[in-house]
Parts: sequence; C-alpha cells; structure tokens
Amino acid sequence: MQRNVIETVMGGVVLIVAAMFVGIAFRSGTVTTPAGYQVTAEFDDASGMGPGSEVRMSGVKIGTVYSQELDPETYFAVVTLNISDAIRLPRDTSARIISDGLLGSNFIALEPGGDEEMIPPGGEITFTQGSINVVDLLGRFFEVSSGRITIDGVDIRDVRVADLRALMGVVSQETVLFHDSVRANIAYGRPD
Repeated sequence: MQRNVIETVMGGVVLIVAAMFVGIAFRSGTVTTPAGYQVTAEFDDASGMGPGSEVRMSGVKIGTVYSQELDPETYFAVVTLNISDAIRLPRDTSARIISDGLLGSNFIALEPGGDEEMIPPGGEITFTQGSINVVDLLGRFFEVSSGRITIDGVDIRDVRVADLRALMGVVSQETVLFHDSVRANIAYGRPD
C-alpha cells in the first residue's frame, strides 16, 4: 500500500513537470509584437532567418524579425523587422544577414548611415545583403588571380549563377561496362 502511494505521488510530480515544459515551449514558440515600430527589408537570400531572430546594431540587440514572406514578383524575401522605439534608423541604413559564429544562428546586422532623414515606421531599408552560403565561399578559393575566364565572351565573375543554371539541361546516359578489365573497357571507346 505504501508503495502505491509513493508511485502515485511521483507520477503526479512527473505530470506537473511535463506540463511546465509544455507551457515553456508554447510561450517561447509564439512571437508577439513587442513595443517598437516595424520596417521592411528585401533580401535575395534569407536562409536561416525566421520570426524571432535577432536584429542587432553594433552587436547589441535592438529588435527582432517579426515576419518573413516571398515577394511573388521579385522572388525576394521580404522580412519585417520590429525595431525598438528608442532607436531611429537613418534612411541610408544597411542590413545584412550574418552568422553568429561558425555554427551559430543567423541574425540581421544593421549598420546606420549618415543621412539626417530617418526611416519612418512602416518604411523600408533599401541597402541589403542576404545570407552567405559556405559552399559559395568555398568556390571563391578558386578565384582568378590573372587573366579571365569567359562564358560566351562574358567574364565569369559577371555571370549570375541563377542565369547560368537556367541555361543548363540534364541528358541522362546509360553507362555500359563489359565483363572485362578496366583497360579493355577504356580501350573500347578508343581502340588505338
């Protein structure tokens, strides 16, 4: 009888702790509109961003990302930022998505400009830079140091990857290997 009472009490404690964790998860998962004003910014790539992501200036949090949606005409990510009322942004403020360390989350870093006119609530930050992909950075290790590489006479550094991909197609090809040595299979394509 004593054992049943202890098991019942422990079961109740476990249920209470589980309910507390569920409550914390729901509270931290919902994005509310904090005090402040909203501005928008368009990014060509907003990977790693979402509602609740931090907005920082000089390393100090001054707001959060409120929402994110795709513009169906430009295909850019339109990100709505909630900025603290205490901070006013000059019209030539720039925004860029950067990573908080190698494995950290992304945040938006704002760099104020020198314009005396400020962005009004509901205004737009026009100077933006999207998030940088590590794979794209690795490709920069092979940057041309002298001379130039061209595609149809256009320098490869001036060609957008999206335009280049749009021109490519895939042709499937069935590979045939004969039951013979590797040398004989290679020689089949070039008998001399």
